[in-house]
Amino acid sequence: MDTPAGLPGDSLTSAAALAVVAPDGTLTSWSTGAEKLLGYSAGEAVGRLAAALLAAPLPADVRERLHRQEDWTGRVVLRHRNGGAVECRVRARSLTTGDERAGWLLEGVREWEEVDRDMDPLLRWSFDQSPFALAIYDTGGRFLRVNEPMTKQLDASERDLRGLRISEHMPDPAFQGPEQSVDRVLHTGESEHMENYGKVPGEPRAHAWIVHFTPLKDSGGLVHGVQLAALDFSDQYAARERLALLDEASRRIGSSLDVTRTARELADVAVPALADFVSVDLLDAVLHGDEAPPVHLDGGPLLLRRTAVCPGAKAVVAAGEFSHFPEFSPVARCLATGRGTVHQVGDPEITRWLAQDPDRTDWVSRHRARSLMVVPLRGRGSNLGVVLYVRLGGCAVPYDQADLQIAEEIAARAAVCLDNARRYTREHATTLALQHSLLPQGIPEQAAVDVACRYLPADSQVGVGGDWFDVIPLSGARVALVVGDVVGHGIHASAAMGRLRTAVRALADVDLAPDELLAHLDDLVVRLSAGPESGGETPFGELGATCLYAVYDPISRKCSLASAGHPWPALVTPDGTVDFLELPTGPPLGLGGLPFESVERELPEGSLLTLYTDGLVEARNHDFNAGLHALRTALTHAVPSLETTCDRVLDALLTEQPADDVALLIARTRALDCGHVAVWDLPTDPAIVAEARSLTTAQLHAWGLDELVYVTELVVSELVTNAIRYASAPLQLRLIKERTLICEVSDASSTAPHLRRARIFDEGGRGLMLVAQLTERWGMRHTGTGKTIWAEQPFPE
Repeated sequence: MDTPAGLPGDSLTSAAALAVVAPDGTLTSWSTGAEKLLGYSAGEAVGRLAAALLAAPLPADVRERLHRQEDWTGRVVLRHRNGGAVECRVRARSLTTGDERAGWLLEGVREWEEVDRDMDPLLRWSFDQSPFALAIYDTGGRFLRVNEPMTKQLDASERDLRGLRISEHMPDPAFQGPEQSVDRVLHTGESEHMENYGKVPGEPRAHAWIVHFTPLKDSGGLVHGVQLAALDFSDQYAARERLALLDEASRRIGSSLDVTRTARELADVAVPALADFVSVDLLDAVLHGDEAPPVHLDGGPLLLRRTAVCPGAKAVVAAGEFSHFPEFSPVARCLATGRGTVHQVGDPEITRWLAQDPDRTDWVSRHRARSLMVVPLRGRGSNLGVVLYVRLGGCAVPYDQADLQIAEEIAARAAVCLDNARRYTREHATTLALQHSLLPQGIPEQAAVDVACRYLPADSQVGVGGDWFDVIPLSGARVALVVGDVVGHGIHASAAMGRLRTAVRALADVDLAPDELLAHLDDLVVRLSAGPESGGETPFGELGATCLYAVYDPISRKCSLASAGHPWPALVTPDGTVDFLELPTGPPLGLGGLPFESVERELPEGSLLTLYTDGLVEARNHDFNAGLHALRTALTHAVPSLETTCDRVLDALLTEQPADDVALLIARTRALDCGHVAVWDLPTDPAIVAEARSLTTAQLHAWGLDELVYVTELVVSELVTNAIRYASAPLQLRLIKERTLICEVSDASSTAPHLRRARIFDEGGRGLMLVAQLTERWGMRHTGTGKTIWAEQPFPE
């Protein structure tokens, strides 16, 4: 039988013996290589039983494998024609015939038949002594030659490897790639190279390899084999992986200004590239934004808050709980000294630590922890906490100084992010405390409306804003409802909000109409924005705000409203109808010089008036119209409880922490009937003063307020006398029984009275002084037809 096409010629051909065995065990083909190997010619061999050529029977396991028609490669001892024994390596490959019976292709190479090693010594030395692991494969992809570095890596001699393919010696799927590369190079004649990471049989752990596959061609370009050259570049690979890990850490750690999230990002980055288990434990002060005190080893056990653990890890201490570390433990020493350390589980200091903690001892045993690192977290000279890295499993590579170096680099970068988050937490808490202190601490007592309100600060990523609301009792049993929103976030927005809220309260105390109040407030914002160089008080920069101001009178049931760039309020009437009150929306505060306009609506008793900031309706995909529709739907199902209604509105419109502050104010209107109000129109005749006192006394007696008769008569007498003397008709006296007794005298003059201290010999000027001293408070408000002087007295206990 001729040599199959593609086999090497000359000396390599002489080393190959080929034969074909029929299913009945007889030889049907015999090559010249086989004749040279055993001495039988083709005529003498064909027709013989192949088993007759064996000098020793095959082992039982080999016979069973061949019986299952499985390929096999191994050493056998054959009988030479002259009667001698020939030891060689045989490769048996099954050949399936048409009747599904198996024949065999046998290929044998005599153990001592090798490529001539007596070639040029320099060539031989260059192959054997090369620092690269070298191998030469034949045209079937089988080992022909390997040098000493390759035999060490493969943990097999050249004799053991010759005639095997890569997958036969290393069945690991990681080495299918090199075998496929050898086959491609044999087929294409083109060189290839690849990077492979795996554990070869002769090495204790996985290595990174650069592998080159080069075709071996004759002068005619015919491929006779392939040379493989492998270089261990594990050090360079590790350095590259460290740089990649640092790059990933710089990208992933610190994506927010949240301490807990930053700690979790640190734990996530390190697994599995640097550790199998990671925990981040911080000093509790850090989580509250405070400076952590120094750590001393003589201060007893160290108490840290477990802030993050690697995903899915079942830790002894869960995230959010406190973890105790003895003062002699590596964790406490690391935080006190500021230096990271590497330990093996069997080290004395680790053994001593675990002896004090049975739960950790059980965890170490159960997860087969092998090696650990403890690295401090220090930001700008302050202690923050520690990171614990652990490798698990018996085959895990122990940590070394190179691992500690990369862990410390990651921890240093994370510590800066954690310290930034800590500082932000402190500033955010300060700003939030300021904002809450500037908001109403409780709803003031008044009889005009029932009120429920909510305030939700923005997501911590954005920072607190300048939203506010207020409920301000006014004279005449009226009430002012206010909602406002300062543009921007942060402490400046909160401070500006506080100033505007204070200004609104001061202007409301003067009893200005809504449009006039917004005009004065607009002037204030303009001055605040201008800065000192323009006469402003504080350099706030560009300051803008919106505001909605509403005044409700429970006696007339009329509500007067004005808007400065603020969304329209929603009104729910007692029959369940929901609508938005259309207002002539004025410009936002701070533009200056533009007018505002009030509208007046009469509201049925029991109506719900809903005021809100844009953070509520823009929370849904920043779609204002969709938010208004959702608010309308939520208010359609309003319930008698205002608190429950507030909660339902927030649940319906806010699916997560809002990106902007949210203020919500819902008021249910009340009405004061004639049983609480008494009104008399008076002529401008001095004689009517006595009658006014009599009417007042009778009304107080009817209300059961006889104890207030004396003071009220003096107040009525003084106010009516002043109106007759200094003002003009028409005059009106009104008593209101609400949470206090209110006495009002209205006239057609806009001239305001002034409280003054009369000298000893003055005949007048003491009336308003008496009113101020005898009543709880008094004041004046302008009306559309003149003014009203009022005074309030508390009810007797």
